[in-house]
Amino acid sequence: MSIDTIEGHGPAPEAGATADTPVLEVTDLNVTFRGFGNNPDVNAVRGVSYSVRSGEVLGIVGESGSGKSVSSMAAMGLLPDHANITGSVRLHGEEILGLEDKVMARKRGKVISMVFQDPLSGLTPVYTVGDQLAEAVTTHDKKIPKAKARERAVELLDLVGIPNPEHRYRSFPHEFSGGMRQRVMIAMAMANDPDVIICDEPTTALDVTIQAQILDLLRTAQSETGAAIVMITHDLGVVAGFVDRLLVMYAGRPVEIGTVDEIYYGSRMPYTMGLLGAVPRMDLERQGALVPIKGNPPSLTDLPPGCPFAPRCPIAQPECDLAEPELLTVGAQPSAETIRATSEENGQAPAQVEDTGDRRVACIRSGEIETNDWTAQDIYPVPDIPEAEGTGGEREHRAEVLRVHDLIKHHPLMKGAVLKRRVGTVYAVDGLDFDIREGETLALVGESGCGKSSTLMEILGLEKPQRGSVEVMGRDVSTLSKAERFALRKDMQIVFQDPMSSLDPRMTVFDIIAEPLVTHRVPQDEITRRVYELVGLVGLNTEHVTRFPAEFSGGQRQRIGIARALALEPKLLVLDEPVSALDVSIQAGVINLLEELQAQLGLAYLFVAHDLSVVRHIADRVAVMYLGRIVEIGDTDSLYKSPSHPYTQALLSAIPVPDPEKERGRAHIVLDGDLPSPANPPSGCRFRTRCQKFVTLSAHDQEQCTNVEPQILPVNGGDQGSACHFAERQEGAV
Repeated sequence: MSIDTIEGHGPAPEAGATADTPVLEVTDLNVTFRGFGNNPDVNAVRGVSYSVRSGEVLGIVGESGSGKSVSSMAAMGLLPDHANITGSVRLHGEEILGLEDKVMARKRGKVISMVFQDPLSGLTPVYTVGDQLAEAVTTHDKKIPKAKARERAVELLDLVGIPNPEHRYRSFPHEFSGGMRQRVMIAMAMANDPDVIICDEPTTALDVTIQAQILDLLRTAQSETGAAIVMITHDLGVVAGFVDRLLVMYAGRPVEIGTVDEIYYGSRMPYTMGLLGAVPRMDLERQGALVPIKGNPPSLTDLPPGCPFAPRCPIAQPECDLAEPELLTVGAQPSAETIRATSEENGQAPAQVEDTGDRRVACIRSGEIETNDWTAQDIYPVPDIPEAEGTGGEREHRAEVLRVHDLIKHHPLMKGAVLKRRVGTVYAVDGLDFDIREGETLALVGESGCGKSSTLMEILGLEKPQRGSVEVMGRDVSTLSKAERFALRKDMQIVFQDPMSSLDPRMTVFDIIAEPLVTHRVPQDEITRRVYELVGLVGLNTEHVTRFPAEFSGGQRQRIGIARALALEPKLLVLDEPVSALDVSIQAGVINLLEELQAQLGLAYLFVAHDLSVVRHIADRVAVMYLGRIVEIGDTDSLYKSPSHPYTQALLSAIPVPDPEKERGRAHIVLDGDLPSPANPPSGCRFRTRCQKFVTLSAHDQEQCTNVEPQILPVNGGDQGSACHFAERQEGAV
């Protein structure tokens, strides 16, 4: 970033900084990316202000594209030259916005450091992990001997929980798992005891158990360095128990700021209220329909004239379109009547009231929200989802849609480029048993690499498995002819994780939805009628059928994928992480849609997910997988209230709850290490190498865990079953 791109940045560093001076203070930060050619400018950040003091944790949340990461990159001086930046960024009272790269480089990593979202792109692939850590030390202390730098690197690897740090010092980034790479990034951020650590989505795309490890490490980093932390995330559960203050961003600017308790228990901004209402709650047994925020964030190249959230806000008034509300102290925001009267007089918004507090909101109706004590359900229209037809009574009396028995899928592990030879076996799926009944949702959960996706592929292939059996609608797939297999596919369809990659960008929405109907030779007039029926069923407009996938948001594309899956009126939908790639506000609408469709059409779902909060909300039964096997299965309420397998207990304890008071009082089980390789699973109980209960057992009991593989047995004679020699229900786990 060159100095000539900075306008109005502050003067030289202040010499009068005191102990009360914020470690990092951002004032009226604006970032505009200049458009090239006929492209308009992008107003990515507009008037962001915040401060953070030593030992404090500030959370910054908002949907994708709200400006969270750009504002932090600007503070670090990492934006490209075509970024036009105004405002002020002060580090210990010293203005750093506009410093030359050489000067700023001496501060990065030493005084202010950053943990990036993608650790693989943040590490150089051609250097060992240890050498990169040592370089982070020597860069800021040229006099330190190489041996001392190496010792410090090993010490840091040990501090962040990398096993055998002396040996792993010589490993390259690709030899580490995602969680281990993120731990290395945290070690690098801690290397020089910085005063500020900016964490940009540090837990995104990580398993919940690894996420718990990373959050625990960040707490360690804070205690070791005394640093202030800026936590950027979209996960409202993560910030609930981790941050002290919260800044909510929308369309490039702050819309609400306050302590985490003030915002979670008394939000006064409809956008924030919608975000909190859209989050599935693992701690609630009957949450009801989630709060959907309809529409999409505005384009940062063409913002609306007034409040940028007004087009999506259910309580917006005409006055909301007159002027963009300022971020003001609660109670100091001009009312709608004042704005209207002043606008009529001089065509301008009234002078802003002086901001004197830390609890601030950008909404002209914040006073009404506070006076009337409105909740998200009072503001947003929440659908009334009826119970699915035919799901009453005992599940044993309902027809079986899918049954899997002793399912095996092993992959040969080969070595050699020309003369290949088998050197091992990957035990992807190793003996699964479960069934799904009519109108029921079964969720498969577990860490990445546990075999969830392999299980789906075996079921969807409708081929004879290596061992065991798969029955769809009561028919063993291994006995089907080619024509029977083709006909059976009508009854079983899939919705993929990434809606963009699963939709042909060259086809219109009409052609995408009609494709399975054409394949199964449905008459053309029936195809047209069915496509328009499906478009309305999933909440899209009829004019959308002529558009292409690129013209839609992620949530709308997922609705198109659901419509395509429903085209042939299936009885079973396989949902492979259908909401994991969506913002929480969009996710809520898709989850509500899936529940409505199940109630209306009597569908059965096989739901694969890693988000156990979503699973609690949508699933009737849950199967927990670990290294190719099911370790616990049962109805959702029993499994969440009283998990009996140590792995399930650890998974549930690691899920953050979007309630600050509850989250601060919960005990988290942080598992050691990463998932073992499925090519070399531990003997006996596969979970014993990470099991928190194993270390408390006697030598005799540990020998049983080491040598004897446990089988799923009923827990207390109920529907719940657990594969643990010493299963014990943990009451009140969530």
